[in-house]
Amino acid sequence: MTTRRDFFRKAALPTLGFSLLGANAAPAAPGAAPLPARMAGAKPVHDLKTKRLEKVRVAVIGLSRGMALLDGAQRSDFSEVTVVCDLRKDRCANAVNAVKKKRGVEPAVICGGQDAWQDIAKRDDVDVVVIATPWELHVPMAVAMMKAGKHAFVEVSAAVTLKECWELVDTSERTQRHCVMMENCCYGESELLVLNMVREGVFGEITHGEAAYIHDLRGMLFALGTEGDWRREYHKKYDGNLYPTHGLGPVAQYMGINRGDRFKFIVSVSSPEIGLTKWRDDKKPNGGKHATEKYVTGDMNTSIIKTEMGRTIMVQHDIISPRPYSRINMLSGTGGTFVGYPDRMALDDPGKYGLKTGSHEWLPAGELATLREKFKHPLLKRLESSAKGGGHGGMDVVMMIRHLECIRNGEPPDSTVYDAAAWSSILQLSTQSVAAGSQPMEIPDFTRGVWKGLKPLPIVS
Repeated sequence: MTTRRDFFRKAALPTLGFSLLGANAAPAAPGAAPLPARMAGAKPVHDLKTKRLEKVRVAVIGLSRGMALLDGAQRSDFSEVTVVCDLRKDRCANAVNAVKKKRGVEPAVICGGQDAWQDIAKRDDVDVVVIATPWELHVPMAVAMMKAGKHAFVEVSAAVTLKECWELVDTSERTQRHCVMMENCCYGESELLVLNMVREGVFGEITHGEAAYIHDLRGMLFALGTEGDWRREYHKKYDGNLYPTHGLGPVAQYMGINRGDRFKFIVSVSSPEIGLTKWRDDKKPNGGKHATEKYVTGDMNTSIIKTEMGRTIMVQHDIISPRPYSRINMLSGTGGTFVGYPDRMALDDPGKYGLKTGSHEWLPAGELATLREKFKHPLLKRLESSAKGGGHGGMDVVMMIRHLECIRNGEPPDSTVYDAAAWSSILQLSTQSVAAGSQPMEIPDFTRGVWKGLKPLPIVS
């Protein structure tokens, strides 16, 4: 039987190197590249409505990260976990026990070989497939499930290459199945607060945002038998932003990306790679077995995205430096500025909200609390009790229930395959920009022009 470690070793990482500055590369901006034609019989899915379901039947592939998503799926009375799948029998057993404890029934188990997951596509008791596997498996699994008539809920990042991004878009449009990237950070308390304030006009005209994934993961990258085994492989191959969507997804929603605006081009720079090599040499993890590994990912990658409307977004990636966690979560407009970690807010006209502190100071704690209560997102108000104790402060649960509600009601989800593709494309595009001496790289319009006629995501409840 193939072990999990063997599987990671054999799984080929997508190629993003200098070869992609040829046929598969994004063109340098600002010249617009011709878009690939929509496939015959395919239709846009931004407003895709599907048959309403009384019960949403869920399969989960990947029962490490997938356990938190399984928990979220079990916290609604209109969804049920019918299938669990992993390479490891112990993880399958844990998932079965969790479902049985909650619902009193056991799900079907698919466990064993590296291709066993394909059996899910043949089943008639699955509506949604949650894919929580290594990144290079996301697209093959999602495409297979959509072709089998099932909706794909894909962990971040949804894709690694531009080719994969287009494959997700084309398959979703051709099969008329949803492909949703499970970006849980869009459902954090602070992110929902900012989104609600944006829609209520607090920020005025938005001009700039900042996003990041800053998280000291040096130890995790050398933890054998975990995701560190395969995530470290990317540090040997790519110099760019390897994990953009946790910070970028919420900012993209604030700005209405793919709904009235779109990413136009990106410029990216990386610092030297120093920290991971130093940590490896100092700590000698796993008996020094990694001593000859060569890493190329800069400790800090900083990218700037320009949107079609002229807005700017800074996106950073650093999982090597000794510093506290941050996604930055910064948004600035003519009416105010919000910055996270810790949350701060400055207003141009505080009196409009019964507050006193002007824009030269951050609102004191009491005034920020007043604003937070006034603009608490209605979705969080409704679901926060259900989310207590859930993964990542409850955001995993809010995300799962919200997406499953959309499928149940036959409505389009809050983020579509176009968002999954645009947000995920930053990995390849930042890598190409760095490799080309920080030249701007055009970001494809995955909507093929549909974004122009759409309005930003409304305040959902």
